[in-house]
Amino acid sequence: MRINPTYVLHLADNNLILGQRLGEWCGHGPVLEQDIALTNIALDLIGQARLLYQCAAELIGDTSEDALAFLRLEHDYRNVLLVELPNGNFADTVVRQYFYDVFNYLNYDALLQCTDEHLRAIAEKALKEVTYHRRWSGEWVIRLGDGTAESHEKVQDAVNHLWEYTGELFSPADFEKESHKMQNTPDVSSLHKAWKKHVVHTLDTATLRIPRDDIWMQSGGKSGHHSEHMGFILSELQYMQRTYPSMQW
Repeated sequence: MRINPTYVLHLADNNLILGQRLGEWCGHGPVLEQDIALTNIALDLIGQARLLYQCAAELIGDTSEDALAFLRLEHDYRNVLLVELPNGNFADTVVRQYFYDVFNYLNYDALLQCTDEHLRAIAEKALKEVTYHRRWSGEWVIRLGDGTAESHEKVQDAVNHLWEYTGELFSPADFEKESHKMQNTPDVSSLHKAWKKHVVHTLDTATLRIPRDDIWMQSGGKSGHHSEHMGFILSELQYMQRTYPSMQW
């Protein structure tokens, strides 16, 4: 049985939207080396998104990766809310990236057990990139948390603010449940324990406080209900394709 294309689009949308967000840092990073690092991570994520959109286009038929990336309406995207949040300051971006990187690594690792050969191949390639992403963002969380008083305060504020967006990563949508049952894709709820263990260790090392377990979690992105930020992202992301339709680059 073929995999649910909505599941593949969800994976692609997460990476595309976060890649677009990170691309906003190009030329604005705190130092040249980290400016380049952020841009390279953005390119990795967009490259992963391309492979997933190609897979989804084959499953859906009569469409293309460009159409899926650039011509859908806001409510058709299935990315989690976390990845569409504004960059904020460097600490905000680093914490958002770290929370997602740890999840993304665990999710791709579990995808290696999927029965769909295309997703397995994408996951195997992506794991090499995501391993670097997780190390980069984790090291910066520690560096900022255990740095100056100002950097500690900024990264703690970022942790406090972004924590409520992490629950959606581990709350499976119907398309995730179906894909897990039919193609043995990851049960995202089962990844939470490993994610939290890794994150708590890093936050402890960074001398940062862990938010309470009973905090209320934001959700809605997986069902197409996005924050007010999503429309602004798409207006930039989709401009060229909508202005010059069917243009061949």
